[in-house]
Amino acid sequence: MKPMTPLMERLSPALDDYSVRKGLYQWIVLGISAIAIAGAFALLLAFSRIPGIQDIFPWPLDFFKKGLVVHVVFSFVVFFLSVFAAVAHITAARLGNGRPKFPTFAYGAYRLTIVAFVFLFVPAWMNRGQPMLNNYVPVITDPLYYMALMALGIAMALMAFRVILNFPIRKKNRPKKHGMGLDILTLSGVGASVFYLFAFAYVMIAWTQLGSPDGPPDHQYNEELFWAGGHVMQFVNVAITIGAWFAVGAAVYGRAPFNPMVVVACIGVLALGVFITPLFFIIWESFSAGWLQAFSDLQYIFAFATLPVALVAFMALPGLIKSGFKPWHNPGVLAVTLSPIVFGMGGIMGLFVDGHDTRTPGHYHAMIAGVTLAFIGLYFSIFLPLIRRQVAQRKLAFATVWMFFIGQGIAAIGLFIAGGHGTARKVAGAEQGLSSIGAKIGMGLNGGGGLLAVIGGAFFVWIVATALLKKPSSSKETMV
Repeated sequence: MKPMTPLMERLSPALDDYSVRKGLYQWIVLGISAIAIAGAFALLLAFSRIPGIQDIFPWPLDFFKKGLVVHVVFSFVVFFLSVFAAVAHITAARLGNGRPKFPTFAYGAYRLTIVAFVFLFVPAWMNRGQPMLNNYVPVITDPLYYMALMALGIAMALMAFRVILNFPIRKKNRPKKHGMGLDILTLSGVGASVFYLFAFAYVMIAWTQLGSPDGPPDHQYNEELFWAGGHVMQFVNVAITIGAWFAVGAAVYGRAPFNPMVVVACIGVLALGVFITPLFFIIWESFSAGWLQAFSDLQYIFAFATLPVALVAFMALPGLIKSGFKPWHNPGVLAVTLSPIVFGMGGIMGLFVDGHDTRTPGHYHAMIAGVTLAFIGLYFSIFLPLIRRQVAQRKLAFATVWMFFIGQGIAAIGLFIAGGHGTARKVAGAEQGLSSIGAKIGMGLNGGGGLLAVIGGAFFVWIVATALLKKPSSSKETMV
């Protein structure tokens, strides 16, 4: 056991109450379950592409594309939102002095998310509905699927509202409890909650403006439905990511790894980006070319919100190492140290995409990997310690981080190389157009790197699951 660091001393009292700690436990379980489902579908997708397998096993119609939808939604949407819910839960507990108000919001959100879990993967096994591989939230055009997405959206809105409603209105001379001044993780949780409510509102606005489609929803309908909300949703992920880059280091190191005001300023940059989006509805007609482009151009704000944090963090690293802090000795810190590297690689790739070939998925797979590594760091160094669990398999945890980082990096580079040789995105088999050696090498790298990343993800699920199955420590000094 190691003594708690100052950040954990501030966070832990907010989760002293068993019911509050149980709530965090539940969101951790849902998040890790989402990764497990995404990994299972990744394996099923690979299995479904074996020649002649349809003659042996009766796969549902369009299973490859339906399975791809489910894989993407659980790995990118459900897992990320589960992490958001966990951070929002911690934030509400911190703001509520360990007794957050409106527990029914959390109760309802958790149960709605369970409903969403079930009905987001069931349609993949049914011979109805068409898979739509649109941006941000791919769908299966089955009423059950849309119902599940609505349930998930409302659940996260409840968690976001709960954060806002717990924000303390301090009376003059009223003493603070538990040192409840805002820390960086709490600030990220507040920012992410506000950003999420914007994203949710934009999906609801699009839904009312589009109305009921004549017949099954087509690709354009789904693209427009999630366009504004999907773009703003990335601000939620980035806010938590840059908060994790700081908070995980602070949780393990024992003091601020670098100047926290850099993160505060960058969250302010993100807020500015989100707060200007209502103007898009005034300047342009919804779904017009200008409106669509305005939301697309929001991506450039991420460079101004992430690059300063990453640069300051890496500039501070030599001094931290000199003082005895070694990132490679802690899997959570290693994850957030590698996270900006692959995230930045994805950002650079984004400068060369055109939306038609596999350079686009190479770009966003790298950025998603950066976010996922930051969230892995949160699991190892903040989430599990707050519910008094330890990461027992430390060597396996290090292997997990390295395998996921290397695997996703190679996979993204492979996609980028293949796309540079004309390989089409969102298709499989002969439709990919692997006519050149470069395209074949690129897709080979993508396959090998993807397999390595899936194995790393499986190890992550195993490590967290075994920690959750153990009895919690009676001591609040549990640290990774």
